[in-house]
Amino acid sequence: LKCHKTLKSVHHLTTLIICLLRHTEKEKDPKYWNAGAQQTLRTALTLQTLNTNKAKNLILFLGDGMGIPTVTAARILKGQLNGQSGEETQLEMDKFPFVSLAKTYNTNAQVPDSAGTATAYLCGVKANEGTVGVSAAAVRSQCNTTEGNEVTSILRWAKDAGKSVGIVTTTRVNHATPSASYAHSVDRDWYSDNEMPAEALQAGCKDIARQLFENIPNIDVIMGGGRKYMFPKNTSDVEYPSVAKHSGTRKDERNLVQEWIDRMKDKKGHYVWNKKQLLSLNPNNVDYLLGLFEPGDLTYDLERNTETDPSLTEMVEVAIKILRKNPSGFYLLVEGGRIDHGHHEGKAKQALYEAVEMDRAIGRADLMTSIHDTMTIVTADHSHMFNFGGYTARGNTIFGLAPMLSDVDQKPFTSILYGNGPGYKLVNGVRENVSTIDYEENNYQAQAAVPLSMETHGGEDVAVFAKGPLAHLLHGVHEQNYIPHVMAYAACIGQNREHCMSRSGTADLRPVLSGIVALLTVTRLLC
Repeated sequence: LKCHKTLKSVHHLTTLIICLLRHTEKEKDPKYWNAGAQQTLRTALTLQTLNTNKAKNLILFLGDGMGIPTVTAARILKGQLNGQSGEETQLEMDKFPFVSLAKTYNTNAQVPDSAGTATAYLCGVKANEGTVGVSAAAVRSQCNTTEGNEVTSILRWAKDAGKSVGIVTTTRVNHATPSASYAHSVDRDWYSDNEMPAEALQAGCKDIARQLFENIPNIDVIMGGGRKYMFPKNTSDVEYPSVAKHSGTRKDERNLVQEWIDRMKDKKGHYVWNKKQLLSLNPNNVDYLLGLFEPGDLTYDLERNTETDPSLTEMVEVAIKILRKNPSGFYLLVEGGRIDHGHHEGKAKQALYEAVEMDRAIGRADLMTSIHDTMTIVTADHSHMFNFGGYTARGNTIFGLAPMLSDVDQKPFTSILYGNGPGYKLVNGVRENVSTIDYEENNYQAQAAVPLSMETHGGEDVAVFAKGPLAHLLHGVHEQNYIPHVMAYAACIGQNREHCMSRSGTADLRPVLSGIVALLTVTRLLC
């Protein structure tokens, strides 16, 4: 192990020296920094001419758990994977011209979960933790609080407006984030009827997998995991036939996949479950696509079988090729969902590689769309108790050690640490000496201050990156539920579409602005 680590260190040191030599001399010259700042200024000045076009297409990239520390660390990792020191690298999302902050709290939680937040940035309404597609009047796990408290999502608004719509995720397609786009459930864990209490089923509540196919029957593209929730209980999985935990879960004996295939057989619908099948499709001959690539969540990108499992980037490319055929445009939700899982497990390397892969997918989408008619937003639902520090030197491997020992226990520590989680470990009553283990291994669990079996979310604001038509409306600090309202306004779907009457293809802001003035006037009179 020590030899292995030494070889890795030598390789990294060699690469780092080359990078630093490349940068050091030019960075010593003030002209380098002045020129860069002046170029940034010129670019910023071009943004004074606002893009007020109507958004034909809408894309939301959601990095689950991708707080700002994760964004920064992923940026460094991306650069280091490309042979650079990392800090000066640009993520694809870094190139977006408008950035704001979103407040992530749920109506009943200071530190939120992914269900209540998904309801906010998809349905435009803040909600209770653990619930999807219902207002805060609904109570978690209480089926009888569902009816009358349903709220619809921007995916439905887009579909109702004649656009094609798609969902692409690295988690189960019935997980918290994607489910808020189509389901109305007082419990995010009701994946199939197998996970629901008998009283909820008797009261008429539907599981989330069933709602995926019934609530909005013609979602054009659905890709992710969650295969087992679609098949009758104990049905062997097509990919893992001898693994019992991957078998079907449905007690109602319905085969939701076969039902979808039967419904779509005359509508150019295709079901796929592996990468070969997906990439063999001609998108021009596909109008509807259902891709379920794992029984549960997709595997981490670091562990992905590149022969059989598609990457997030590959799924996004196929999705856009299918969706963009619609002359009315499309709405696409893309979730890098396993960033969150890596952090929960204290496995920072898994989480950061997931974030880099999502950034790669953002770059692919950029190449396939235009800022003139496509609004793209990148954000997170919440943060995590993840951070990195320790006065590390320029170019220090993001998974490496801080340059000094603790002045309390005289032991080394990694730059990456968690505030809580499974990485808390004592050896003979004292903190583990990380220099005796492989702290750069894929599944290494970074040390944590407080022992928990699963690390928790963080409560700070998350970044919202925006580009395309009316992206400038995402500025400053906003409630998270503001996001879909901006997207709908830019695309002239959902409510307040008066500004869409302009014939020039641009969005006329005047009616809305005058409406705001009128509202403020009334408010002042009432107060």
